[in-house]
Amino acid sequence: MLEKELQEQKFLTFHLGDKDTAVISLSNITEVLQVSPLEICGVPQMPNCVAGIYNWRGEMLWLIDIEGMLGYESLSQSHNLASKMMAVVVTNEAKHLGLLVRQLMDIESLDVDSLKPANIDLFSQDIASFLQGYFIDANEQMVISLDARAIIESPIWNIHN
Repeated sequence: MLEKELQEQKFLTFHLGDKDTAVISLSNITEVLQVSPLEICGVPQMPNCVAGIYNWRGEMLWLIDIEGMLGYESLSQSHNLASKMMAVVVTNEAKHLGLLVRQLMDIESLDVDSLKPANIDLFSQDIASFLQGYFIDANEQMVISLDARAIIESPIWNIHN
């Protein structure tokens, strides 16, 4: 009998909120950088999840608080303004967006065939539209898989990009 070949893909793993774990495919990530809150230029009249703009490689990079966008407590409420945050720069069709995250964990290989759909029994409609689905890890915990393209193309802030 032939063994099924694993469709493994590499993902960056990070925390969402106090308990949840999320991943985003490395194929969508351009760079990971440390950002000081003092280097972020706030933009008035933007949704709360938009932290502002940052000078990245001489270009304007929009930074969003991914936790705030997904309905978790905002990073600005839980983060010390003197310490640096991590920004994961995701790209889709020459559009870049910086996702501010609490803490990076690791790079993992996951079998994309084991990705389960993000159904509305588990996730609110607000969150589900930004997810590819979820994995179940070795400890039987849910690992949320974010959809970089959906986040970049989000109508929440796309009109300003």
